[in-house]
Amino acid sequence: MASRSLNRVMLIGNLTRDPELKYTQQGTAICTFGLATNRSWTTNSGEHRDEVQYHRVVAWQKLAELCGKLLTKGRKVYVEGRLTYRTFTGRDGQQKTIAEIVLDDFIVFGDGKKIIEEEKLVEEEIEKTKETSMPIPEEEIPIEEEAETLTGNNQIKPTKGEVDKKDNDSQTTSQEEKINQDDIPF
Repeated sequence: MASRSLNRVMLIGNLTRDPELKYTQQGTAICTFGLATNRSWTTNSGEHRDEVQYHRVVAWQKLAELCGKLLTKGRKVYVEGRLTYRTFTGRDGQQKTIAEIVLDDFIVFGDGKKIIEEEKLVEEEIEKTKETSMPIPEEEIPIEEEAETLTGNNQIKPTKGEVDKKDNDSQTTSQEEKINQDDIPF
């Protein structure tokens, strides 16, 4: 009977370098990047200490391609995966063992300033496109039959279900208006 075990690593840190995306000979994507985590503490004598740990992270397949697209040096990211050890022979002929985190999931934390700057760039590109775009002649704009003005006997009347739904919506709205802000428990 096999016993249960757990190999789970969860880290929040900053990327030390841009992700390196490569493909195996079989076409499988593999992405590697470095992650730095910080720890701060105060000693008994009142001295402030900082410690940095560096981690090697490896992602495979679709997750590797996502890492290559979304991650950049300096970004704060949450990574989750499992710890593995790999032994290889270095260029100097010595046996070396390294620890890697095989990525299962990640979350990129946004930098508010960068997001605002990116949105401004997108808006500027949209404005440039509007300024340089040619107007479409009216005869080329498609006309939808449903958009035509309905007159006389051609008017569409709501079904009984639509009328009942409208009545229920107006009752719900009047009940919601009676709720006071002080009634909300949080």
